[in-house]
Amino acid sequence: MDVNTLRIAVTVASLALFVALMLHTWSRLRRNEHDAAAMLPFADEADDLAGDLPAALRPATRTKE
Repeated sequence: MDVNTLRIAVTVASLALFVALMLHTWSRLRRNEHDAAAMLPFADEADDLAGDLPAALRPATRTKE
């Protein structure tokens, strides 16, 4: 195997991994998690320390379908 063939294989594999990660990250199934993360800067610090976050800021739980 030529070194250029190896370089091509690594580049194509990296591109495929990047595209897969982007699809997973920006999936509509993760919208609740993104919305909750967007609200974290506005959370009351006392609630964060107590572990008593409002329902909108709690991590989404996934159910088996």
